[in-house]
Amino acid sequence: MEKTVDESQGSAAEVATAEAPQSSDSGTGVRKRGGVFAQRDFRLLWFGETSSSFGNGIATVSLPLIAVVALHAGPMAVGVLAAAVWLPWLIVGLPVGAWVDRLPRRPVMITCNIVSTVLFASVPIAWWLDVLTIGHLLVVAMVTGTASVFFSTAYHVYLPSIVAEDDLMEANVKLQGAESVMEVVGPGAGGLIAQWAGAVIGLLTNAVTFLISTVCLLLIRSREPEPTEPEREDSLRQQIAEGLRFTVRDPYLLPIVMYGALANLALDGYQAVQIIFLIRTVGADSAVVGGLIAAAGIGGVLGAMIAKPIGDRFGTARGMLICQLGAAPFALLMPLTTPGVGLVFFAIGSMAPMVGVVASNAFLNSFRQRYCPPNILGRVVATTMFLNYSTVPLGALLGGFLGSVIGTRPTMWIMTILLVLFGLILLAGPLRRVRDFPTEPRADLVAA
Repeated sequence: MEKTVDESQGSAAEVATAEAPQSSDSGTGVRKRGGVFAQRDFRLLWFGETSSSFGNGIATVSLPLIAVVALHAGPMAVGVLAAAVWLPWLIVGLPVGAWVDRLPRRPVMITCNIVSTVLFASVPIAWWLDVLTIGHLLVVAMVTGTASVFFSTAYHVYLPSIVAEDDLMEANVKLQGAESVMEVVGPGAGGLIAQWAGAVIGLLTNAVTFLISTVCLLLIRSREPEPTEPEREDSLRQQIAEGLRFTVRDPYLLPIVMYGALANLALDGYQAVQIIFLIRTVGADSAVVGGLIAAAGIGGVLGAMIAKPIGDRFGTARGMLICQLGAAPFALLMPLTTPGVGLVFFAIGSMAPMVGVVASNAFLNSFRQRYCPPNILGRVVATTMFLNYSTVPLGALLGGFLGSVIGTRPTMWIMTILLVLFGLILLAGPLRRVRDFPTEPRADLVAA
């Protein structure tokens, strides 16, 4: 599930000279043909993440469809299931950053992939044995959600070990673009699989994609830098506090994190009920649902395509504001969805906001990878993601509750209106006054 703010940090400066990532420029001022795709290790990382994004796109449709169609779950149960995926961020989100700062990142990512493979494969096995329950789905959602916390934190710090600092923007755009394409293909494939073979087969496909991602990680040759040893032996609580203090005191990060947290509450509020809204209120079948969910991914593809031109024309900070504030109001079209031609409202309403989300993420990922101090990268990653994702389970539960009490269409109205209003938070900080994001924080924040 694509989120409003995807936090990423890292520094290429620490990579060992013998196997440092090579810039596409190679110091000549002339770009290599193919850009970052000319680099073998980036191609492996890109292919592995594209494969798992395809599987996750299938799971976005398959998991709630299994609950709704196969297990006859109601709105509240579907909301709880959606919340369970993100609840681990509230439980282990902050300490994971301190742990990742001290651990090699690639082994962490490989371990997480293996755990997710086993858990997702267990669902079709339980179904075939006629023992699948909502409780089983909740366990799968919780454990794979926990693996995602570790993987996401390690992944965002690991990326600059694969590409040079000058190539971070291009690499992030390529990864965001591929992820967006898979968000078109994956849900569509998930809907078709559910229509033809049953939704449980979709999760088996997702398990296979995690295996592909694992193989790609194992084949990467670049040697990541050794985890930074702290200058003093702080307790886990002190280490967490350092990352939290940097994030909430920084004038750029704070409004972005506040907006991300509140926007994610609204996003997951309507996403928790959108499938049951489409099936039971609008009357769409599984294949149509998959196609409509995939429409959001089309917006992501467009967002990846326009990120660099908008950044070049207006600046990275202004470009982020233009993309976020200009696209979010289109979400108000979704509650207008009706059968037949009225399905276009949902397609446009889900697609347009993702244009802004993906374009903005491309700007923000590159900004954070250059901006944050290397010795606290993992903690800043975990802190920002923890704060952003802390509202995800709350939004899912709220959406499920409101859907049960007042109905799914009024719930869609409430959540989409909130999404638009929350965008005003971005105007409270210095973003509205600068053209580009800074490349380093204030000295007093680093010293603190």
